[in-house]
Amino acid sequence: MIVSLIIGRGGSTGLPGKNTMNILGRPLMTYPIMAAKNSKYCNKIFLSTDSEEIKEIGKQNNVELIKRPEFLATKEALAEDAYIHGYNEIKKIINEEPEFIILLFCNGATVLSAHIDEAVEVLRKDEKLDSACTVSSYDMWSPLRAKKIDDNGKLVPFVPLEIFGDNVTCDRGSQGQTWYADCSTFVVRPKCMLKKNGDVPFTWLGRNIHPIKQWGGLDIDYNWQIPIVEFWLKSHGFSKTQTPYD
Repeated sequence: MIVSLIIGRGGSTGLPGKNTMNILGRPLMTYPIMAAKNSKYCNKIFLSTDSEEIKEIGKQNNVELIKRPEFLATKEALAEDAYIHGYNEIKKIINEEPEFIILLFCNGATVLSAHIDEAVEVLRKDEKLDSACTVSSYDMWSPLRAKKIDDNGKLVPFVPLEIFGDNVTCDRGSQGQTWYADCSTFVVRPKCMLKKNGDVPFTWLGRNIHPIKQWGGLDIDYNWQIPIVEFWLKSHGFSKTQTPYD
């Protein structure tokens, strides 16, 4: 059995109500639900939340609810811990260990069923892989360009520049493409949920990760990201009246 676990809490402080906000005529959280529903491989969809509003939208979309404990619904709570809790609850419900877990975020709309299916097929083909996830290339935000403000209030490199060697220039691609796990789709083996054995911040991915390449993937945490996600959705066949799954 392959299951999907979607997480989203109700108390966002950065962008209140983000998981249920209207994006192209639908609550934001319905996009990952649609992707899971239209996957060839997903057998059950679970939603972990503390929010009554999110629960109601989940019910309307016929997903199975998992009560997210209060201590996992604070702004300090980590997604990895919410995923582990949800996974353990799912095992109790289905009374077996799933083949794979599709991990999604309520505020991650840049996901398609095709991404999920590709990830499942890759993992079935190569048993050495721990996981597969969508990635997007953002060369303009490479480690080379990242800065921080030091204790003296000065702008300094975030990462020591000497690690990039002598062939790096101001050209955004001079150090090679910069890929980010874009918080849209994660498909993992159960062993990844047993311990936090991957690199931060996505410890649930394990060590051997297959990239599913796309463009423009991101999860919404700020207002300025909304038009970007709407552009992505329109470019992939979504409108207020249609979806690519119709």
